Amino acid sequence: MAQQRALPQSKETLLQSYNKRLKDDVKSIMDNFTEIIKTAKIEDETQVSRATQGEQDNYEMHVRAANIVRAGESLMKLVSDLKQFLILNDFPSVNEAIDQRNQQLRALQEECDRKLVTLRDEISIDLYELEEEYYSSSSSLCEANDLPLCEAYWRLDLDTDSADGLSAPLLASPEPSAGPLQAAAPAHSHAGGPGPMEHA
Repeated sequence: MAQQRALPQSKETLLQSYNKRLKDDVKSIMDNFTEIIKTAKIEDETQVSRATQGEQDNYEMHVRAANIVRAGESLMKLVSDLKQFLILNDFPSVNEAIDQRNQQLRALQEECDRKLVTLRDEISIDLYELEEEYYSSSSSLCEANDLPLCEAYWRLDLDTDSADGLSAPLLASPEPSAGPLQAAAPAHSHAGGPGPMEHA
């Protein structure tokens, strides 16, 4: 318990030192800047010559400008120390920032998932419509060149067989008339008179 009480006390002491550093640096900047403005004012004749007074004022301005720069660097170092103090000791704020970032990332993930699901559904509908259009057009405009090789060859065999079946009756049809024609030939020879054989 004593160690837990000592930790907040050290934090309080550290914060007080930060506050003192801040006030001292700001006061140093203001005082030096005010003195530079006073030094730039032209005064009446004094016991010191103008050249000597000018060199002294110039040197004083350089020193006070260096003090302002040193105070500004101290303020920057103070800001860095405060950031480090907050990162190492302000756990509630760090946890809150982490939770907020996690919520933002989860919301972004959910939005990406919704967009991906919507895109998937739209692509599925478009693909289904394209497949229907493709198969309907291919079935209505199907030709032998568009068919696979085995199916085209099978259809060619069917066409050849059907053509042979139609030409066979046409070739066999003159055979019944051959009998009467052959019978008419001897009748004609008898009607005309005796042939060469009978004359012999």
